Amino acid sequence: MPSVTEILDSMDYGPAPEASGEVVAWLKARGTFGHFIDGAFTRPGKTFATSNPATGEPLASVALGSASDVAEAVKAARAAYPAWSKLSGHERARWLYALARHVQKRERFLAVLETLDNGKPIRESRDIDVPLVARHFYHHAGWAEMLEEEFPGARPLGVCGQIIPWNFPLLMLAWKIAPALAAGNTVVLKPAEQTPLTALAFAEICAEIGLPKGVVNIVTGDGETGAALVGAEVDKIAFTGSTEVGRAIRKATAGTGKKLTLELGGKSPFVVFADADLDAAVEGVVDAIWFNQGQVCCAGSRILVAESAAGSFQQRLTARMAKLRLGDPLDKSTDVGAIVDATQLARIRDLVAQGEAQGAVLHQAPAQLPPHGCFFAPGFLTNVAPANIVSEVEIFGPVATLATFRTPDEAVELANNTRYGLAASIWSENISLALDVASKVKAGVVWINCTNVFDAGAGFGGYRESGFGREGGREGMREYLAVPPPRAVPEAEAGRLDAAPYPGPASRGTAPIDRTAKLYIGGAQKRPDSGYSYAVMARGREIGLAGLGNRKDIRNAVEAAHSAKGWGKATGHNRAQVLYYLAENLAAREAEFVTRLKAAGVAKPADEVALAIRRAFHYAAQADKFDGAVHSTKSAHVTLAMPEPFGVMGIACPDDAPLLGFLSLVLPAVAMGNRVVAIPAPSMPLAATDLYQVFDTSDLPGGVINIVTGAKDELAKVLAQHDDVAAMWYCGGPEGRAMAETESGGNLKATWTFANRDWRGAGGQGREFLLRATQVKNIWVPYGE
Repeated sequence: MPSVTEILDSMDYGPAPEASGEVVAWLKARGTFGHFIDGAFTRPGKTFATSNPATGEPLASVALGSASDVAEAVKAARAAYPAWSKLSGHERARWLYALARHVQKRERFLAVLETLDNGKPIRESRDIDVPLVARHFYHHAGWAEMLEEEFPGARPLGVCGQIIPWNFPLLMLAWKIAPALAAGNTVVLKPAEQTPLTALAFAEICAEIGLPKGVVNIVTGDGETGAALVGAEVDKIAFTGSTEVGRAIRKATAGTGKKLTLELGGKSPFVVFADADLDAAVEGVVDAIWFNQGQVCCAGSRILVAESAAGSFQQRLTARMAKLRLGDPLDKSTDVGAIVDATQLARIRDLVAQGEAQGAVLHQAPAQLPPHGCFFAPGFLTNVAPANIVSEVEIFGPVATLATFRTPDEAVELANNTRYGLAASIWSENISLALDVASKVKAGVVWINCTNVFDAGAGFGGYRESGFGREGGREGMREYLAVPPPRAVPEAEAGRLDAAPYPGPASRGTAPIDRTAKLYIGGAQKRPDSGYSYAVMARGREIGLAGLGNRKDIRNAVEAAHSAKGWGKATGHNRAQVLYYLAENLAAREAEFVTRLKAAGVAKPADEVALAIRRAFHYAAQADKFDGAVHSTKSAHVTLAMPEPFGVMGIACPDDAPLLGFLSLVLPAVAMGNRVVAIPAPSMPLAATDLYQVFDTSDLPGGVINIVTGAKDELAKVLAQHDDVAAMWYCGGPEGRAMAETESGGNLKATWTFANRDWRGAGGQGREFLLRATQVKNIWVPYGE
């Protein structure tokens, strides 16, 4: 044993193991775990083994869930839902408080169990994960108390199916179960097959506090078990995991009416400017990539450093990497623990090898790997081209890439050069520069001079192929609530519209285009690519011609919309001025539009036009009123929740109320800074195309609103498939809604599909339209000491 003098001379860390006896005894006493269904553990049938990734030693046997197990759990949750949802918010809050307190009582036990099962260092489980679990239950107990006043008119969804990954097993459970229960839902949760043990320990806590049977159900298993839950009779699916699986879930749930939130992969940029505190930024890399083995979907795995500081930064990073301690995750002195399993370790090795084969240079810590277990020495890759596989694919291991930039604009371009958009970290002592870059980065969470900071009070979720929906905060609560939809109205119901339906494939497109049958693209009338039009019929007679748009017209409209990107950068006040002007110009031509709608057989055309004008004024007023929030989160931070436009949106409008329905959808999207490609009512598109003169005389920039007429579902399918369209709204029948959701799975664009509604009633406008037209970016800014 070294002397005190020798220790002071070497400054080596001795072993500091965390006691695991209590957890090991708990595992041995149980041996094999069944599912937790209807308040009790089931007798296990077919099982699989879970093991300690740091040693390879088995920990427990766990039931392998089947479709019948999932169905039984859903049945229990459905039976428990009426009583649970009818409890007052205060009563549900008390149950959540009890869960929080019991997590705190067992926090050391849970931290050790998490580390044994997952391989992450004990200090991360103990100091970050488990305290955040308790925080989530406390926070959402507060939402349950305040539900009626904060979300008036909202109701729970019903039974929620939840699927979580292996990187934060217990924390992900809390992220999903806490808001679901606070809102009045019941849940069936499937943990990752690699890390089910803390979920089962949580099930014991539910039983210990006497939580009503069936409110929380946990079914363990593999991917087939998860697929069975996706296909079960649940009202919502909340999934955290890979983008590939998320895409499959999007298609599997399309047209089912199930609410869906996806928190998927990331390839997050870690941007370091020359004026940054480089030592602090290096520690940020250590926190984001190495302390948690890089097994965090929002880890800043693409390090981008200002060229003038790159040499110094790399030197400091290399020196710090050499001091990292890799080994037993239960040792309190360990920095880098084990990879979750051999499959993931093999994937990391394979991706790094491919990156090296494509020219990247690996710099790796000179760590002595333990003889047993799944370990990978931390490192980073330089000489990485943007097309290198390690620049594009999520490695999910303790390896980052390092590249340089020269200007802030180049930094933003490189940061956004990914299909993902989960998170970003920006380092600069110039707060103006940092906030400017934060506003331009396509990411749902942006940390300034910090990284991987989480709190239940702030939303978390991504843009683009990192998914949609939010966990945490008000945004997360909203994902587990529903506002009762307005009464569905069949399109073109008797007495509302006498225009003939859009002609079918056999009869359309027979008339050559004339000068009146144009599309509206890029601020100008354009001939459709097909060169053909179709007759618009009302009351048995032709009242005009409409252009027959096709795939190329949609492509041109999307390109025109992208060219109008300045609209999203304009202030809300500037957008409001244009929309007020548009409303005034529409009012000046009120009589013309009344005549047009009267010819189409619209009932009470004067009322519809008057309401359309009112709606234009309403969204002009909202353009600079709908804003974000400052969340109460951790000390020394202010967390800004900023609603941002999606960018380019596709909108398929209803046949009913051809003018009012069109404006009711297009105007809120535009008011929030989006540019739209809209498909008007096929049976009466002229009410929308007649608006081109209103747009042209209202200072509306070309490309902000684009109108393509023709076969609604054919055109909507092209929009839904388009990778440069960020969000899709579809109003219509069930087949069209299912199609729009299915085809949007390519780039996982956010969708809103709904049946036709009474556009003249309360369901025709409101805050929901504005919420659906925006995505929230949470920006963590240093604040105070």
